[in-house]
Amino acid sequence: MTIDPFWVQVYEPTLRQGDYLPGCLLPVPLFDPTTFGKKDNETQEVEVEVNELDLIVLTQSCDLDNKKVSQVVVCTIYPISEFEEANPAFVKKGKWNEVLGGRIEGLHLLASPSNPDNNREALVVNFREIYTLPYEYILKYATDTDCRWRLKSPYLEHFSQAFARLFMRVGLPSSIPRF
Repeated sequence: MTIDPFWVQVYEPTLRQGDYLPGCLLPVPLFDPTTFGKKDNETQEVEVEVNELDLIVLTQSCDLDNKKVSQVVVCTIYPISEFEEANPAFVKKGKWNEVLGGRIEGLHLLASPSNPDNNREALVVNFREIYTLPYEYILKYATDTDCRWRLKSPYLEHFSQAFARLFMRVGLPSSIPRF
């Protein structure tokens, strides 16, 4: 069975939801939680670690097009093999089928841009690792990348819906008894 490609290559100086940004530099503040935020008269210094991560844009394309945002929401995206190294429970048989079926909240699978027929080359989007970066920084990074991958419809809408599902969950303290 041949899989319809989820991605299209783009060579344009625009930014859209679903743009895949491999190797993007992400500053992460490092601080001691026991002393951070304490009020004193001195300026507080915070060390920053810079990580290189593969990211995917979550901010809506219309907000990016109309420059309604100064910060772009992104989250991490990993090859399955890399995700399994950090999360060995996912090596277990059947775990990826649970993710594929939407039964593991916070994770979403996308076919590989270069080899969509090989599910072991799929990409794992981790909606629980969300960051914001300045619009101008992300736009420059995307523009400086000669060619990049962008999710195409209807895979983009499915991706967006999966992100929304994570935040629209409602836990009730009780419910009507089962029939």
